[in-house]
Amino acid sequence: MLAFITIRFLDILDIVLVAILLYQVYRLIKGTVAFNIVIGMFSLYLLWLVVGALNMELLESIMGSFIGVGVLALIVVFHPEIRKFLVFIGTNYNVNRVLSLDKLFGAGKSKTINHQQIDILVDACISMGKSKTGALIVIAGNSELTDQIITGEKLNAKISSTLIRTIFFKNSPLHDGAAIIKGNKISAAGCILPLTQKELDKALGLRHRAAVGITEITDAICIIVSEERGYISLAKNGEIKRRLSKETLTKLLGENIQNPK
Repeated sequence: MLAFITIRFLDILDIVLVAILLYQVYRLIKGTVAFNIVIGMFSLYLLWLVVGALNMELLESIMGSFIGVGVLALIVVFHPEIRKFLVFIGTNYNVNRVLSLDKLFGAGKSKTINHQQIDILVDACISMGKSKTGALIVIAGNSELTDQIITGEKLNAKISSTLIRTIFFKNSPLHDGAAIIKGNKISAAGCILPLTQKELDKALGLRHRAAVGITEITDAICIIVSEERGYISLAKNGEIKRRLSKETLTKLLGENIQNPK
């Protein structure tokens, strides 16, 4: 007699956790070259199983060796995606807050942007939008953005509309890079950001790709002012909202800076 199949609660939990894991991996690699590589490797793995079932020993041995080495190759190929996934876990599931690591190591932040500084930032962006001055402003969250800050010129300056507009003035040597706001000060300008590998609207330029890229791997938010049309956009968690009004930008900044999720 066949024994009845028993399903435990842990079995259901196991399936749910694997499903969540696969979904998050899909979110990270969709629209990138990595997605096509995964499909190719999965197809190759299925072919290997078929070859094994048909007892084609020589071909099975060759493909088995290739797949064995392929695990190490995948780590190299998917290095950016693996890093993004680990950052995603640490950021979106608030591991830092749950474990109170900031308090443990004394690295808690005591200062952040206030409403007055948000208004200054918004006014500067609106002004640059009217003059079609391209700008890229990153506002750090829990991520320190140390790797990005060291690529630019350190300022550690008070947030000022005049300073922001000067940084992104077309003849300024810093206008092509990003300005990074950390705490309640402009930490650095002329910084280099990683570009996203996702497929974006072709109308979006390098500033938008950089904004999506930095928000994919950190919890920062990013303001972009288009040099061609003067439109203002905001990027967060790898997603971008475009053509924002002054009121909408102020609201979004207030929500994400004062009450970060």
